[in-house]
Amino acid sequence: MRKLIEFDHVSIDGRFSGDDWWAAQMNVAPNDNHFAYQLGLLESAVGLVLGRLTYESFAETWPTMTGDLADKVNSLPKYVASTTLTETTWNAEVLTGDAVEAVAKLKESGEGTLVKYGNGPFSRALAEAGLLDELHVGVSPFVAGSGESLLSGIGTTAMDLARVTELGNGVVVLAYTPNR
Repeated sequence: MRKLIEFDHVSIDGRFSGDDWWAAQMNVAPNDNHFAYQLGLLESAVGLVLGRLTYESFAETWPTMTGDLADKVNSLPKYVASTTLTETTWNAEVLTGDAVEAVAKLKESGEGTLVKYGNGPFSRALAEAGLLDELHVGVSPFVAGSGESLLSGIGTTAMDLARVTELGNGVVVLAYTPNR
């Protein structure tokens, strides 16, 4: 069975959006450790799972990027949750029917890892369905002060800390597994 790992960036106060979120995030310049972490996360990946907004954002930028990480991201199949998207490019397909059920079937269809980027209603639905095997949270050194919180709205879910990785520039990644 495939493992589903979600990776998210948040501020110290646990937010992934807000009026000044992206401006503050841009002040945390990624370094080689950031790229190495992502490449390691994708090492056993057999596909990316994305919501529509993340897919559209990634599809605009990643195909123009170069390097080992870009090569890996660009080569992987993408599975997109959307009720409005009718066409895809960039080695992607829209998950048909109920997206949560489609991801459950993807998990059952083989070995390897599916990596999900982006946060929002789709992430919450996957977490509530018990489909996330790991949650990697990159905590950046700024306080957003407003915006949506990571996985807001889901019920209490116990998690175990699996590891902590310091990336530099004040960023740490906290990797959690659900306490099932």
